[in-house]
Amino acid sequence: MKTQLLALSAIVGSVLAAPAVADDYVIDTEGQHAFIQFKIKHLGYSWLLGRFNDFEGKFSYDESNPGNASVEVTIDTASVDTNHAERDKHLRSDDFLNTGEYPEASFVSTRYVPDSDDENEGTLYGNFTLNGVTKEIAIEVEQVGAGEDPWGGFRRGFEGEVDLTLADYNIDYNLGPEAKEVELYLSIEGVRQ
Repeated sequence: MKTQLLALSAIVGSVLAAPAVADDYVIDTEGQHAFIQFKIKHLGYSWLLGRFNDFEGKFSYDESNPGNASVEVTIDTASVDTNHAERDKHLRSDDFLNTGEYPEASFVSTRYVPDSDDENEGTLYGNFTLNGVTKEIAIEVEQVGAGEDPWGGFRRGFEGEVDLTLADYNIDYNLGPEAKEVELYLSIEGVRQ
C-alpha cells in the first residue's frame, strides 16, 4: 500500500509540476474577424487609408506565461486596397510593394515582453519582411478580450500598432516629407484549435 501511495504521489507531483502548454489559435480571416490596415499622410494635407484584404496566420498564447507568446502572419501584398483601382495598381508596382517579385510580406515573432503594469499590454518583437527586406520591428500590443463564442469555440483578440519607415524596405518613391513613415494597425481575432 505504501508503494502505491508513493507512486501515486509521484504521478500527481509530476502532473502539477508540468509546465502549462500554450493554446494555439488560427487567425479568423475567413470570418472577416481580422484586419491589417495602414495609413500614411497624403502630401501632408490628409491621411490615406488602406488595408490588405488577404492574409493568414496563427499565434500561441499561454495566460499563465504570456512571455511565451508567438505569432506568424503572411500577407498577400497584391491584395492592397485603398478603394482606388489606379492607386492600388501603382502601389503594386516596383515603386512601392513590387508584388511581381515579392508577392508576400511576413511577420515572425521572436519574443513578447508583457507590460509590467498591465498584463493585457506588451511589446511583440519579430522579423518583418517586405519588398525583399527583413527588419526587426516592435509592435505595441493590447489584448482586447477572450472567451467562448456562440458556436462552441474559444476566441482571443489583440490589436497592435507599429510605424514603419518606407526607406527601410527600399520604398523611396517621393510622397513628400510628411510621408516617410506608414502606420500599420492590426486587429487580430484567433480561434483556439
